[in-house]
Parts: sequence; C-alpha cells; structure tokens
Amino acid sequence: MSSPDIKKPWIETPLIESASFSKAAGCRIFLKLDLLQPSGSFKSRGVGNFIHSNLKSHPTKRPHFWISSGGNAGLAAVVASRDLNCKCSVVVPHSTKPFMITKLQEEGATEVIQHGASWFEADTHLREAYINNQDVNGEEVNVYVPPFDHPLVWEGASSMIDEIAKQLPPRQNSQGLESDAFPADCVIASVGGGGLFNGLVGGLEKCLKDSPRDSNVRVLAVETNGAHALSHSLNEGKLSSLDAITSQATSLGALRVSSRTFDLASKPPSGVEVKSIVCSDADAARGVVRLADEARLQVELACGVSVEVAVGKELRKAMPDLNPETRVVVVVCGGSNISSEIIAGYREKLAAGWQ
Repeated sequence: MSSPDIKKPWIETPLIESASFSKAAGCRIFLKLDLLQPSGSFKSRGVGNFIHSNLKSHPTKRPHFWISSGGNAGLAAVVASRDLNCKCSVVVPHSTKPFMITKLQEEGATEVIQHGASWFEADTHLREAYINNQDVNGEEVNVYVPPFDHPLVWEGASSMIDEIAKQLPPRQNSQGLESDAFPADCVIASVGGGGLFNGLVGGLEKCLKDSPRDSNVRVLAVETNGAHALSHSLNEGKLSSLDAITSQATSLGALRVSSRTFDLASKPPSGVEVKSIVCSDADAARGVVRLADEARLQVELACGVSVEVAVGKELRKAMPDLNPETRVVVVVCGGSNISSEIIAGYREKLAAGWQ
C-alpha cells in the first residue's frame, strides 16, 4: 500500500441483514453494500488501491492514469484519480452507451476515447498508443491501470473480507465464548474478469490462516450465461476464452478470466470451497427488481444475478446443509449501468414471461 498520508479512494461500506431475503432463503442473508463506494461499485477498492499505491512510484513526474473499460472500472479510476488530484483518461469500445460516456466526463475524466468493438480492442489501442509510445522526456508519465488482472487490484478487493469479519456478529464456540473464527459460512459474488473473486478468496485465505474454522467457507462464483468465462474454463479443464459475450450483463463481459482466477477456482486454498453458478439474464433481472423492491437499491444485471442466487434454488443446491442459522453474505457490487427506467423495462419483460 502507498504511504499513509495519501487518502484511500474507497470507503468501508455497511453490512446489513435483510429480514425479507433471509425469510425467502431460509437462512441469514447479509448484504455487503459496495454500491455505496464513491464510484458506485466495488471497483473503487481494487482500481483505487492500484492508483493509491502507484502515486508514490512516480515522485519526479506527475502520473496521468489510463484505463480501458466499458464502464465501472473506468468510473472507479476517474473518481479515484480526481479525488487524489491526478489526471485520468479512459479508452472505451464503441459499444459503450452514450450515458456512460457522459457519466465518465461528468465525473472528471481528462479524456474519453472510443476505439474498437470490444474491451480487448480498446485495451490494445490504449497500450500501443499511450503507454508503449510515450515521451520519456515529458513532465508527465502515462500509467496503465489494469481493470482486474493485477495483485494490487486483488489486494484492494480483499479489504472487503476484513470489513465483513469485523461487521458480522461474532460466533460462539462450543464453550459458549465468543469465537474469532471467520463469521460467515458463504460469500456470494459475481465474476467478470476475476478481480473481485481473487480478492475475496485471497482475503479469506489470509483470514482463515489466522482464525481457522471447523468447516469450509463457501464462495459462490456467479455468472450469467453468455458471460460465463470462469464456468467455461472450469468445464474445459483449462484457461479458455469464450467466442463472444452474448449476455446483457456486459459488466461481466471478459472473454477470459485471469489465470489467477482459474487457479483459485480450480484449487482453492485450505478452508475455502468454490462453486461456480451460471444463471440467465432473466434471473439477473429478477435480482435487480427484487433488490429495488425490497431494499430500495438500484444495481445493474451483473450485480442482480448474485442477489437472485441468494434467494433462489441455486443457494440450496450449493449448500444442502443450509439451516436458519447459516450466514450468507451477498456482495452487492453495484454498477452504474442502471436507471429506474431500465428497471421498469426489466419488470415488464419478466411479467411477459422472460426466462
């Protein structure tokens, strides 16, 4: 981490227990509200940590941060850079919606450049045009910000586990005394490129080394069909790419997860059990609508799918030993690609039979 005199560009977010979700699930459901991060998503942690950590690496030159993104990672980089008085430019594919480009500009992006049909093409252009080909004698240095595949990004995401361990009510041991074992039985989170997943599993590994449990902590890695890069690789038995992203949950739209993600999902550390779950876009929309109705919170499809897993049949399939005292934490990862109008559209489609 960078020096303590530089303010961290992310916050500790609340953890709340949902009575309505708990009743539907048959266990205790807690919501980790990372949609309340400064940028509107969990990306503030990982991307923010990368920027925060890199500021001290360029003491003689002003850093100008560059990131490729279709939305949330770019927004996190822009907000973190703005709050730390740095420049940040974003390269987005042509598929990025106009309102997201406007949002990036309004939040303070130095420049928003459109290039290519996919994130991969935008990222390649960014590296070639602005990172590999820059003036070494200039007063600024262009710094590439990885959206998900970097240890500093994972380290930032892992801070969520420390907060969850502190925020959940402590358990009692067999003697009736307060236990310091990790207090959740299961963590549910969406997987795109794998930055959040890597941070959560890495955070659990560290936490469980210090305070082991009698039983494994399950991590449910949730994707939508058509953006199921992790599930695809696990089924292939090797790190593999999807041919294309066909899901509407475009924030999950990495054709291939990071190699670290595949390794952790294939061979989790001691004390952690990983289960891959793939749902439909309609399931994700149901989660979005449910969260809006029950908790008055607006999130995009990439987040809604984890909410739906928590209250649907997938949770019980993944945890057949589920009981009323089982503690499940849902990472409400947020996302800015949402509005009340979009949610109303999902509601209409679901009412018309969207499956």
